[in-house]
Amino acid sequence: MNRVSAKICGLSTPDTVGAAVRHGASQIGFVFFAKSPRNVSAEQAASLTAMVPPHIGKVGVFVDAEDALIDEAIGLGRVDILQLHGKEPPERLAALRARHPGIGLWKALPVRTRADLAAAKLYRSVADLILYDAKTPEGGLPGGMGLRFDWTLLDGFSHPQRWALSGGIDIGNVERAAAITGARLIDISSGVEAAPGIKDVDKIAAFLQRVATL
Repeated sequence: MNRVSAKICGLSTPDTVGAAVRHGASQIGFVFFAKSPRNVSAEQAASLTAMVPPHIGKVGVFVDAEDALIDEAIGLGRVDILQLHGKEPPERLAALRARHPGIGLWKALPVRTRADLAAAKLYRSVADLILYDAKTPEGGLPGGMGLRFDWTLLDGFSHPQRWALSGGIDIGNVERAAAITGARLIDISSGVEAAPGIKDVDKIAAFLQRVATL
């Protein structure tokens, strides 16, 4: 079975990016969403992505973003994967694929019930990966809230394409999360923070060291 890997999301400082790189993150995420405490500008992202070697994916996280913001994040910020965390329909992903050939496209799906998983099939032809995340309350942030959905909902589910797991994962439950769901890619943000938006270098190191044993 393939080993479990991890994406560290919502990074905004050189020391935390450095920790994620040193300890083996498979992807590093940068949030381009003004309402998030993890928000970065394209200029900030540019200085941070410059620290990331080519074998580690540089993911830009967006919520129903306009083309101009995405264009700037790709051009100036040098992200190579777009993670769409809003209500973007499949047609939006198809348009982005045409606008930015070669870019990676991930679609986050909010999950509360088994029925929520059905939406994954709609994105089969346009997304490279589906990220199952906990559905957050209306009016709140769409992710990074430390909320977790019932992982047993994924038991026996036939995934239409490559996928990852997010939502309320930390060093204490990541082994259980991977065992219950079969996830080979874990996406973590608030689980390695000292406070909302403030990543902790030691927590990043410990989490990635734990994932390396799975």
